[in-house]
Amino acid sequence: MTKRPSPISATVDFDADGVQHGFLKLPISNDESAWGAVMIPITVVKNGEGPTALLTGGNHGDEYEGITALMKLASTLEATDVTGRVIIVPMMNTPAVMAGKRTSGLDGGNLNRSFPGDPDGSVTEKIADYFTRVMVPMSDVVLDLHSGGRTLDIIPFGASHVLEDADQQRQALEGAKAFGAPYAMMMFELDAEALFDTAVERQGKIFVATELGGGGTSTPESLAITERGVRNFLIHYGLIEGRVEMPAEPQVYLDMPDASCYVQSEHSGLLELTLALGEPVERGQVIARVYDMTRSGTPPVEYRAERSGILAARRFPAQVNMGDTIAVIAEVVESLA
Repeated sequence: MTKRPSPISATVDFDADGVQHGFLKLPISNDESAWGAVMIPITVVKNGEGPTALLTGGNHGDEYEGITALMKLASTLEATDVTGRVIIVPMMNTPAVMAGKRTSGLDGGNLNRSFPGDPDGSVTEKIADYFTRVMVPMSDVVLDLHSGGRTLDIIPFGASHVLEDADQQRQALEGAKAFGAPYAMMMFELDAEALFDTAVERQGKIFVATELGGGGTSTPESLAITERGVRNFLIHYGLIEGRVEMPAEPQVYLDMPDASCYVQSEHSGLLELTLALGEPVERGQVIARVYDMTRSGTPPVEYRAERSGILAARRFPAQVNMGDTIAVIAEVVESLA
């Protein structure tokens, strides 16, 4: 059955040369605004013929590195800098960003678990549908900027995925490395079906994701990595001129082969991690302890690594519940000089 057109409309002309700042407008009606709209900021920078890059942040509303870097880029990128078209959406899930939460403040939806979306669904599903059917088809390359948000802290990396199309996989991995973060990752997702990543990749587009820190904040270091990475991405895919800048230390290429990379808690309590981000891990090593917070004098439950590698991500809050991911271990493939 054919889906109806998206209810979202754009106040920018995607085909016009120059710099435009506007909105993606989604009509809503609620107790606060009977004839209202979700206003998603968008900037389009176009200069003649060439590839189109779609840059997105705020897929989750508490991941600030990408949001901040793209807000800054939208204020500074000029049409004369660009060959082709750069579409910048700093706050893809604007209701989540405004609420300061991972999920939407309007419907509780997790945008990055809502693709391909539905034009007749919730606010979050309507946003997902618009990106799937309107934004992605007009794009050649997509960069979706993530970090750990309030509940995770993650080493900074550009990421790609294992794909059926070997050339598509190669181009995405090259982009993930060219992003120029201290690490590059071949990432394994626990449930990829409803991700933005998958919606883009299934259309044959080149998709690069990132993880760039976390804790529900940003730092001068994480922003510097993000801003450099966005610029590198645009240079690598031919949107702007320049030379890709790599980190001072050799970039480390990592792999997440399967779900055993994720260490998830089977207990609730107080979390003690025994390693810092980026430190080496040996299989069988104690990487975390969870203490029963309802009583004293009881020994903690120990969690051991199922593989060797490095600690690529960790839970940020000290309190942990059953099912929470407390650590992610990635294998070191090589150091890229």
